[in-house]
This record gives sequence, C-alpha cells and structure tokens, in this order.
Amino acid sequence: MEWQPDEQGLQQVLHLLKDSQSPNTAAQRAVQQKLEQLNQFPDFNNYLIFVLTRLKTEDEPTRSLSGLILKNNVKVHYQNFPPAVAHFIKQECLNNIGDPSPLIRATIGILITTISTKGELQTWPELLPHLCNMLDSEDYNICEGSFGALQKICEDSSELLDSDALNRPLNIMIPKFLQFFKHCSPKIRSHAIACVNQFIIGRAQALMDNIDTFIESLFALAADEESEVRKNVCRALVMLLEVRVDRLIPHMRSIVEYMLQRSQDPDENVALEACEFWLTLAEQPICKDVLSGHLAQLVPVLVNGMKYSEIDIILLKGDVEEDEAVPDNEQDIKPRFHKSRTVTLRHEGTEGEEGEESDEDDDDDDDSLSDWNLRKCSAAALDVLANVFRDELLPHLLPVLKELLFHPDWIVKESGILVLGAIAEGCMQDMVPYLPELIPHLIQCLCDKKALVRSIACWTLSRYAHWVVSQPPDPYLKPLMTELLKRILDSNKRVQEAACSAFATLEEEACTELVPYLSFILDTLVFAFSKYQHKNLLILYDAIGTLADSVGHHLNQPEYIQKLMPPLIQKWNELKDEDKDLFPLLECLSSVATALQSGFLPYCEPVYQRCVTLVQKNLAQAMMYNQHPDQYEAPDKDFMIVALDLLSGLAEGLGAHVEQLVTRSNIMTLIFQCMQDTMPEVRQSSFALLGDLTKACFLHVKPCIAEFLPVLGLNLNPEFISVCNNATWAIGEIAIQMGTEMQPFVALVLNSLVEIINRPNTPKTLLENTAITIGRLGYVCPQEVAPMLPQFIRPWCTSLRNIRDNEEKDSAFRGICVMIGVNPGGVVQDFIFFCDAVASWVNPKEDLRDMFYKILHGFKDQVGEDNWQQFSEQFPPLLKERLSACYGV
Repeated sequence: MEWQPDEQGLQQVLHLLKDSQSPNTAAQRAVQQKLEQLNQFPDFNNYLIFVLTRLKTEDEPTRSLSGLILKNNVKVHYQNFPPAVAHFIKQECLNNIGDPSPLIRATIGILITTISTKGELQTWPELLPHLCNMLDSEDYNICEGSFGALQKICEDSSELLDSDALNRPLNIMIPKFLQFFKHCSPKIRSHAIACVNQFIIGRAQALMDNIDTFIESLFALAADEESEVRKNVCRALVMLLEVRVDRLIPHMRSIVEYMLQRSQDPDENVALEACEFWLTLAEQPICKDVLSGHLAQLVPVLVNGMKYSEIDIILLKGDVEEDEAVPDNEQDIKPRFHKSRTVTLRHEGTEGEEGEESDEDDDDDDDSLSDWNLRKCSAAALDVLANVFRDELLPHLLPVLKELLFHPDWIVKESGILVLGAIAEGCMQDMVPYLPELIPHLIQCLCDKKALVRSIACWTLSRYAHWVVSQPPDPYLKPLMTELLKRILDSNKRVQEAACSAFATLEEEACTELVPYLSFILDTLVFAFSKYQHKNLLILYDAIGTLADSVGHHLNQPEYIQKLMPPLIQKWNELKDEDKDLFPLLECLSSVATALQSGFLPYCEPVYQRCVTLVQKNLAQAMMYNQHPDQYEAPDKDFMIVALDLLSGLAEGLGAHVEQLVTRSNIMTLIFQCMQDTMPEVRQSSFALLGDLTKACFLHVKPCIAEFLPVLGLNLNPEFISVCNNATWAIGEIAIQMGTEMQPFVALVLNSLVEIINRPNTPKTLLENTAITIGRLGYVCPQEVAPMLPQFIRPWCTSLRNIRDNEEKDSAFRGICVMIGVNPGGVVQDFIFFCDAVASWVNPKEDLRDMFYKILHGFKDQVGEDNWQQFSEQFPPLLKERLSACYGV
C-alpha cells in the first residue's frame, strides 16, 4: 500500500508552513520549536514531501518551503529515516522532477542533490540513469527539471562522478550533455554547458576524451542570444585556458577576438566572465605572443570596464559625501589576521622576499563592495598585463589616459586615476618622465569635491610612493604628506580609510625621511582617534604601528611620547580581554614599544601584566576544552599569539629593563606550555619570545634550559618553516649565552640543523638563521661541531655570503674559524667557498680579520706557492682582487 496522509495531520503541517512565513519573530520561534517536536515522528517527512509534490492546489512558496524544511531534515537526520520513508521521498522526487512550476522543479532538484551527497549516489543506482533518460523527454518541464538536478549533482559531487566507485558514469553523461549544446531551449543549452564545466578543472578523463567535440560545440554557441549561455561559454574557455591551453592555441586568434567582444557584453555578468580571460591569460607563458597584436583593441576595453557602474555608485553611497558620524555596521568589518612574528636578519638592500605581503587586493579602494565585479576584474587584468608587457603597453594607454585624467565627468576622471594606479608596478620605468607633472595633478585630486575621487587618488599616490620618496622632498613628499594627512581627517569614511592605508605605505617607503615632520604627523593621527568610527580605528592602529617601525628610535622623544601614548593607553583600558580589537592594538603597541625602547618604561607594567594574563587565560581555557569539549568552547588562540608577540616587542624594546617584570611573573612556565602547543603559530611566537628574553635577561632563562632544549630540538622541522626558523634562531641566542655549558645539549639539535642547511629549496631566511646557529654552536662547543664541518661548510658559506656585516654574522664566522682550527681537513674540499664567504665582509672587526688572515695564509703555506697559484686561478677576478687587497694572498 502506498503511504497516505492523515487529513488532520496534513492540515496541521500546512498551518505550520503558513505560520513560518509570518514576519513576526515570536511566531517564527514557535514554528522552530514545533518543527523540533515533529521531527521525532519519522513520517513527518512524508507529509513534507507530499505537500511539495502532490498538493498542486497550494501556493508555490508554501510548497517550496515544505521542500526546503525537508532538505534541512535530510541534511541533519537522514541516516535515521526509516527505509520506507527514504524510499517514498526518493520516488516522489523522481516522479515530480518535471513539475510545471520552475520554483518547485528547482526545490526538488536541491532535495535530490542533498540526498545524493549523503552517500546515496552509491545506494541509489537508478538516480543518474533515470535523470539522464528523462533528458530525452518531449516535455520541456521534465527535461529542464532533470537537467537542473543533474547540474546541482555535478556541482556537488564532481569528484565522485569521475571515480571507480560509481563505475564512471561520466563516460555516458559527458557525451550525452554535449548533444544538448544544440537544444532549441536556451535554458537547456545553459544547463548542458554548466554541467560539463564542472569537470574542466579536475581534468575528468571522460571530458578529456571528448575535448575537441566540447571545444567545437562551445564555438558553435559563441554568438548565442541568451546571456546565461554566453556566460557559461566564457567561463568554459577561461578554465580550458588553465588546464588545456594546448587545445586552444590553434584557435587563439578567434578566441581573443571573441573575448574582446564579450568583455563589452551588455550583460555585466557575461562581461565579467570574459574579463577573467585576460587575468588567466596573463599567467600563461604564451600571453605575450598571443596578445601583442591585440593591445590596441584590448586596452580601451579594460579601461572602459574600470568605470564605476551606476549600481556600484548606489552600493557605495557614492553621492554621500559626509558620513563620518554614522556608526559602522559591524557586519562590514572584515576579520583581521595577525601575522605572527618571524625572526629575520637585516639584509643587504631591502628587497622583499618570501613572506613579504604584496598588494594582492590591488583595487582596494572599494573593498566594501567585496564581491568581485567588472571594475575590479578589469583593473586587476590591466595590472597583470602591465607586468607582462611593461613598456609596450604605454603607447596604447597614454593617449587614452590624458583624456581621462582631465575629464569633466568625475566618474571618467576617477577611472583614469585608477588606471594610473593599476599600471604603476608594471610600467613604473616608463612612467617616470611623466611623474613630475602627474604627481602634482594627483595631489590636487586629493581635494576633489567627490569623495570617490579623493579616495582613489589616495590609493594611486601610494602606488607611486617609492618614486616620490626618491625625489627632493619639497616639490613632492611635503605636499603629498600635507594633503594625505588632511585626508586622514576627511569627513568621509571611505576617504579616511584610503588615506590611512596610503599613508602607511608612504611610511614604509620614506622611513626616517619622516623624522622632521613627526610632530605634525602625530598631531593628525592622534586627532583621528577622537574622530574615527570602529572600522577605520583598526586601520589607524596599523598606520601608527607602521610609523613606529619606520622611524624607530627617533620616536623616543618626550614630546612625541606625550602625544602618542595617552590615547593608545586609553583605548587599551577601554577594551575587554575578549575583544578582538585588541589584536591590531597589541600589534601597534608592539611596534611602538620596540621603537620607544626605554621611553616605553612608564607604560610597560600594565601592558606586560595584561599580556601575561591573556596567555594564562587562553592556556587555561584550552585545558578545560581538551578535558570537556562538550562543556567548554575552544579558545581563540590568536589572543595568545598576539600577546606573546607584544611581550617579544617589550623584551626587544626594553632590553635589560624587562628583567624586573619577568621576576614578578610566571612567564617562563607559560612559555614552556606555549612551546608545546598543538598550533604551529603559538609555538612560532613562543620561540621568538624565548629568543628575545634570552638576549634581554638570560638569568631567568638559564634554569629552564634543560627542559627547553629538547622541545626546541623537536621543532627543527622544516615542514613548518616559520616555527623551525624561530626555534633555530632561539637555539643560537641560547648558545651564545651558555658558552661551554651548551656542550650536553649540542647533540639534541646539531643533526637536524645540518639536515636543514643541506635541504633543497629551503627559504633564504631559514638557511641564514640555520647557518648562524651552526656557527654559534661551533663557537661555544668547537670539539662537538667541528667533526661535521665537511657536511655543512659549502651551504654554510653560500647562505651567509649575502648578508650584511652584523653581530650575528660576526659570531657565526668566529665559530667557523674556531672549528677550522680544530678540524682543518674538514674545509679543504670546499675552501674556495670559504674564501668567497670571507670576501663578502666589508669591514670585519680587527681580531676577526686576523683569524681570516691566519686561515688563508695557513692554507696557502700548507699547499705551497705553486698549488696556491693553480687554486686561485679558479677565482672570479673580483674575488681575487678582494683577497689580495684585504689579506695579501
């Protein structure tokens, strides 16, 4: 017998569905409770499917809602459904997939997908054959409903469909879908492409076997009148460009011409998909060859796409000029991620290396429109193409640019300023001749009456900050700084945000050039504290922290400290221990403490205490959670990480003064716990703090060494680069302080360090820290380390030749010299590398120079004049000159 509803029960369910559409929240809550109760009865789900599929007289929203409630039940309780209920639901779905209503068809499709993702694809063998057969139905509704369901299944289970677990149904499905590319209904054509598109990125074998048919079928649909079809064609070509560029190359010319058309499609969704093509193409080695002949057409299309659309302006409230007094909507504030402290060495030059933040979000002038749109995509594409084509791009851009930048319509002018910012990185060399005229014009745009023009001018000027700082300050840096500081106090929140970010970039470029203006800068930043709403306050902390990093100890002047510290400490006191706003404030204070050094002393006690409390609370909560996960929440360990990093900043800034704070706290016990945390970032920050405390007040670290070193040894695992890096650095700092007492612990760490220095593809920072630590261990315990010289001398020399003279390099080279004294044979094979590393010193201290002198001459005397001549013939000319001039060999 087929299941039939009880009339009274059915009325009750319908009543419930009607109530749940009421706007009244109390009614909604009552419905939720009633649903919980009804879920105790398994056949409640039969009623829900019955309303969806059989009650054609009911209104569609009620029927659809019934299906969506059932979908949620399937998600949560499906494994508890009795077999008869599950069977009834599946039958009803398949029998009604062709319902005349598009809304009901879509709801049934969602329901089928939800059931199939519950592991049911394997145990519902008739599902896929049934849906595929129904595609051939003469009835449009049945065909469309089945395709809708198949599209959702392809989206949710693409990997499973291409696996042996199901006997590879794709071998049948893909050729079947391809037939429907020619269907008379645009909706069906669109479904068919969307289904196949799910398998491009995963390179499903069934699709690769039919790839040429697929590409031909796409070309046949290129001019389809339905925008959804054109959008899916563009999406397919963009993905094929990533995975099967070989198949597209023969057709590249016509594809580029097609994408040029589509990038100007009247439907913005199509234009956006097409615009992705240029972004993807820029990453392909063939980009230059393919696009060289098309730049003249492409550049204007991208530039045109960079204008704000009417809808953008409405969403951005582009006509609201003053909103500084309007409180922020908390939902708009993106979570911030703290970048844990990694100990690096001061390098020659300041070129970025791994771990440097690059401007990923390049068009960050409108991040509250965080959904990707044509403007952002066009700007990103122009940016990457500028990096590919460099000087070849400008001839196509300059004529357009001039027109845009001085255009009377603010929307056009704004897009011109964005263009100028987008090409800054790629075309910098060739822009230089125009900058003396452009920069003053952009500075003038900072006072434009439209807020969106002011904010984009901030961003674009920040992209040229490097050039500004390299010029004499009066014509460029001074006026730029003056105007940016005014914009930091703008009455528009978007402009405040853009100005603050731009100013932080300028600070990084200008560094100590800002020292003469510090008083003026601090007045502005401190005034902004009283003016800013929540979101911009977080960016302001960043600007202050960056200022401290950039000017360093120059900030340590009583008048500056008096300006800056009271508002920071006031915020610090207002914030609760569980408030996430502590993160940016702690990061900011960490930079300020490092810069102010002893100037931070009056403020250090409460800051230090609070950090210790944060770590302690977090560890306690983690312990309770581990013991009773059902009763306690897991802690947010970012609080602990940021607190450890601020303690590092205090130790680094205050030096020996931190000793009295450490004495009165249990910080060493806490560090020991943090060093063993499961979360790598916690360990990373605890090792940085351990190293800083070792330098600042070793007498507190020393009693714990026997416990700490085995843990450090266990963390010399290059799978976690930053953890390993900080552990390595801390071991080196401890070795210098321990001296000969380090001897019992060398064996715990030495083998791992030698392994790391010999690993291929190890990042530069880790190699340098490892080399320094090996050198330091060898300096204090040469008898233990010298026997291993032949195993590390070559990579040791190559990784330290590039860093500038400093204390760390000094102690490491002393170590190598002492070890060579103990085991001179260990360096013979690679002596040329040692010579090269010695020559990298600009001016070593006198006694270190003597050590080098003795080793070089000792080696020369050992091998004899003739052999030395032959040996030094291999030297590059520069090395020969250096050694001869500095050491007379």
